[in-house]
Amino acid sequence: MTMTTQKTILITGASRGIGFLTAQKLVQEGHIVYAGMRDLDGRNAEAAKALSLFAEGLAGKLVPVNLDVADEKGVEQAVAAIEAERPIDVLVNNAGVMPVGLTEGFTMEQAKDLFDVNVYGVMHLTRAVLPAMRARKSGLVISLSSVAGRFGMPFFGLYCASKWAMEAYCESLHYELEPFGVESVLVEPSGHGTDLVSSAPAPGDAVRVGQYGDYSKGRDRLLGMFQGMFDQGDAITDAGNVATKILELITMDAPRPIRTQVGQDMGVTALNDATAPIQAQLVTGLKPVYLGAAS
Repeated sequence: MTMTTQKTILITGASRGIGFLTAQKLVQEGHIVYAGMRDLDGRNAEAAKALSLFAEGLAGKLVPVNLDVADEKGVEQAVAAIEAERPIDVLVNNAGVMPVGLTEGFTMEQAKDLFDVNVYGVMHLTRAVLPAMRARKSGLVISLSSVAGRFGMPFFGLYCASKWAMEAYCESLHYELEPFGVESVLVEPSGHGTDLVSSAPAPGDAVRVGQYGDYSKGRDRLLGMFQGMFDQGDAITDAGNVATKILELITMDAPRPIRTQVGQDMGVTALNDATAPIQAQLVTGLKPVYLGAAS
């Protein structure tokens, strides 16, 4: 890999799942990877060590970074420290949480905590890297959404809401950043074999959940179904597919697609194809106004 093709990449949520696999794949391909994760010296120390050992002897370089996406000041400091060493070419917003259960059963505190990670965390990181990217007129922000960011699902209401918000934010940025040579794109995975299911937070309001009676057991039934799919080791649910798609987006030439779906389609490709012309028409109509070219 030449210096012109080697990228400096910051990825969040790299301690496990898709983030861990993506960090491995990127460093294996010769890139310089800053693997962001919380509690670097505590519960994620083993993950950081495993990534560092994996990178030994490879053409790329991997640097674990202590990073809590919900901590705006901490994010700014981490990004500034990396930029002091080398420019960040690519940001991969991967960190996320997937609560599952009756939507009414989640407390407002749980909702705020979720948005701190899934929405505001994306905003913290993106805002931190954009000034330097705009100044260089070069940069790529890849944000991991979900098929759940394109429709509503029973027992996934809070998760869907956070991903819908993230999608709107990232797509709006896609158009705003176009004149500055920076791209904001989305990856929309379906369910993949990570610990996102086994670690899914449950509703915290037992009284509200109890009022639903046996219906509330739908959470366990759904989680059992998804876990059964993943345990079968179906190739379509392999989390490595998402890592591969992220690498493809990084290496392809601009302009990149706004949305890239990975895994079980669940009708999302058809939905994206149907709404893309409508979105394009809207932006085309607004562009002369916000660019000051309207008569």
